Amino acid sequence: MPFIRRLSSRFALPILGIALLAGCGTSVSLDEPIESQTWRLVSVGLQPAQRDGDPRRDAQLQFDGSRVSGSGGCNRVSGPYLRAGHRLTIGPLVATRTACVEPERNAMESNFFAALQATTGYSRLGSQLTLLDDSGRTLAVLDSR
Repeated sequence: MPFIRRLSSRFALPILGIALLAGCGTSVSLDEPIESQTWRLVSVGLQPAQRDGDPRRDAQLQFDGSRVSGSGGCNRVSGPYLRAGHRLTIGPLVATRTACVEPERNAMESNFFAALQATTGYSRLGSQLTLLDDSGRTLAVLDSR
C-alpha cells in the first residue's frame, strides 16, 4: 500500500498542475485595435485640447499598417509606430514646420508631439484612447467620435 500511495502522490501533483494550467486559458483578448479610425485630441497631460469649429484643424491621428499620420492643429505629422498588446511606441516622427498663429495652439502642438514620442503604452475604453508612459502616467487622451 505505501508504494501505491507514493505512486499516486507522485502523479497527482503533476496532473493537478497541468489541469490548473489548462484552466488558465482565456478567450479574452488583450488586443485593443486602434487602426483605421480618426483619433481627435482631447487633452495633453492635464491640459484640454483647443478645438476649432473646423474639425480638420483639430489635432488628430490615424494609425494604419505600421504608420501613424495626422495633425497637431497646425502641422502635419507622420512616422512609424509599433503596437503589441498594450505596448505602443511611436516615432521617430517628422512634421511640417508651419508656425501656429496662436501661441497657445503652438504650445499645445509641441506638447502633443512630445507626448506621442514618449508613449510606451496605451489603454482603450470605448471611443477613448489614452497614451501612457513607462510609469503608466497619462500623456494624452484622444477620442474617436
